[in-house]
Amino acid sequence: MSAIQNRSDLQQALQEIVDSGFAGVQVRVNDEHGEWVGSAGVRKLGETEKPSTDGHFRIGSNTKTFVAVLTLQLVADGQVGLDTPVDDYLPEYGLDREITVRMLLQHTSGVFNFTGEHFPDGTIAPGIPWEGQGYVDGLSHTYDPEELVRLALSKPARFAPGTDWSYSNTNYVLLKLLIERVSGRSLAEEMQDRILGPLGLTGTVVPGASPEIPAPHAHGYYRYEEAGEWKLVDVTRMNPSWISAAGDMISTTKDLHIFIAALTGGKLLPAELLAEMYEAYPQIGYGLGVFVQQTECGDTVITHNGGFFGWGALMYGSPDGRTTLTASLTTGDAELDFIATAQAFQAAQQKLVNLAFCAGQAEPAA
Repeated sequence: MSAIQNRSDLQQALQEIVDSGFAGVQVRVNDEHGEWVGSAGVRKLGETEKPSTDGHFRIGSNTKTFVAVLTLQLVADGQVGLDTPVDDYLPEYGLDREITVRMLLQHTSGVFNFTGEHFPDGTIAPGIPWEGQGYVDGLSHTYDPEELVRLALSKPARFAPGTDWSYSNTNYVLLKLLIERVSGRSLAEEMQDRILGPLGLTGTVVPGASPEIPAPHAHGYYRYEEAGEWKLVDVTRMNPSWISAAGDMISTTKDLHIFIAALTGGKLLPAELLAEMYEAYPQIGYGLGVFVQQTECGDTVITHNGGFFGWGALMYGSPDGRTTLTASLTTGDAELDFIATAQAFQAAQQKLVNLAFCAGQAEPAA
């Protein structure tokens, strides 16, 4: 695939993203004209080197799409029933018998989110520590997935199964436990044999409780206030067991491109299950482990993004797999609170999606 040499619009957008408060960004766009890769900002605060366009990064909730595909492959093999009660596979948790595998995949189970629930009136029901010093201290702690699930199940359900939609990380930790129970192997082993190995995703890691991240990689930072004093912590090396299979994986823009192109191109799931995956919950647009969205120019994209303090990841593909956008953003020492960071991330995401899917594509360089 030839490289697109003249995407000055994309390079300018990367600099604007850095100027909005991010430490660094790397982007990969593949379309009918070829591939464009670029980066801006710095790999590490205090240095001048830009992030590597082949760098590893924490992909956050993009992990959910990998777990969803793995689950649906087990459905295709007849080992899991999409509308079977989860309690049939994991009876020790005493789950409501109305909760099905489909509901876990689509976030319609009503199960409490172990990272905390945010309600429309602004109130919060806490789960594990998710901000401030408590969050930082927890980044070195090893959580068992069973511990996260039991914490969630000790809290009231958000709604009756199947009656509403609410994003809950607990759903995907339950899917991890289900996959391991059905297969008799670890999630990492199943992921390697069914997805990573066949697609050649050599830069993608299921880390478990390991804090390591392969080189090359940029650094992510978390800025927070404690006792009236602002602190900045490098959160590059952290124990990701706090988020488990809801967001623990590491990848590269190249691997995410290969993965989303293979998924949307029909190489990972039978056509009937891919159609089930794209059947989105009304208003929310969430299918089974993916969002199905419309761009500003009216095109459909299949996506899942991810992020937590220090890191953001983008993964978009056209339904035919021919156009993809994958990216990593790292936060630095900009004076942005949680809401401001989220807003900046959303603005960056929209800018890149418009350029990749809506702007007139540049002609290949001569």
